[in-house]
Amino acid sequence: MAAPFVVPTVDLSPYVQDHGPAERAVVAADLARACREVGFIQVVGHGVPTAVTDGLAAAMDDFFAQDLAAKKRWVRPAAENRGYSPPKSESLSYTLGVDPVTRMNDFFEAYNVGASDDDYPGFTATSDDYAANTWPDTADFEPRVTAYFAEARRVAHVLQDAFADALGTDRERFAAVSDHAINVLRMNNYALPPGEIDLGADLTGMGEHTDFGFVTVLWADQVAGLQVLGQDGTWHDVMPADGALLVNLGDIAARVTNDEWMSTLHRVKPPVVDGTIRRRRSAAFFHDWNADALIETLPAALERGEAFYEPVTVSEHVAAKLRGSRAGVKNPSAAREQARVEAVLG
Repeated sequence: MAAPFVVPTVDLSPYVQDHGPAERAVVAADLARACREVGFIQVVGHGVPTAVTDGLAAAMDDFFAQDLAAKKRWVRPAAENRGYSPPKSESLSYTLGVDPVTRMNDFFEAYNVGASDDDYPGFTATSDDYAANTWPDTADFEPRVTAYFAEARRVAHVLQDAFADALGTDRERFAAVSDHAINVLRMNNYALPPGEIDLGADLTGMGEHTDFGFVTVLWADQVAGLQVLGQDGTWHDVMPADGALLVNLGDIAARVTNDEWMSTLHRVKPPVVDGTIRRRRSAAFFHDWNADALIETLPAALERGEAFYEPVTVSEHVAAKLRGSRAGVKNPSAAREQARVEAVLG
């Protein structure tokens, strides 16, 4: 019988405050266990000020409160992964090669910002992976969002160091493939005005998917909707604990560990209360490593058997995922993740 599904809580303060090696070793061991058994973690002691998360929430509120026509002014080409994504313009399940019930059916709306080539002096970008940001003209959007972006990036790098320790890998190995990382912050809004959606339908706030990169740091409302696929083959509701950020692994983590740490399948199924969808917001910071980095299985992971994945660059991997979510082109290179979803969906 599978163990009960529990998202473990891990206190990052020994890493954030640079405590001694013994205390950090305990944290690394706790993270390793969580990564093997669940793939989602509640992290506390992360050091992100409440004022910064409050500012992020306010910036999101100001932007998403506008009418759709105003927000559509900030739509960017899909390949750039920047700017505004309107409702029902994506289907995340295509990133796994799985057909959704209805094409481009995910009803969330989002705004993306990310690291641009200006953030990495001396590095010459050769693709859309480091596209410039477009900043909406709502009051103080840019400073409030960039303040949170900086904090989330710091937490992601703390986690990366802790994960290296947990895997017994030199931290410099990961640092070398993330010195010009494709970091993206996606701010999501799941509420739509009344009358725009059939409340009797099987609502898909965000289809089942895995994240593309190494690690995701998620700020979210304490509202039900996020569901995680457990090892028991069923979906479990997850929401952040008081003061916690949610952390989950992405595809790069799965590939480098040969699925010892699995990229966590998750989705959003919004709660309907008294005939209306309860509002839910989230902001996912994706730490996706360098565009030109080759994702390869760690030698220690290969000692346990053959590699499940062929080497691929981060840019190639992300592009295949984006073609799925944004263009409706099923991803042909996600066979292992697709099998996990189809086993659950029947």
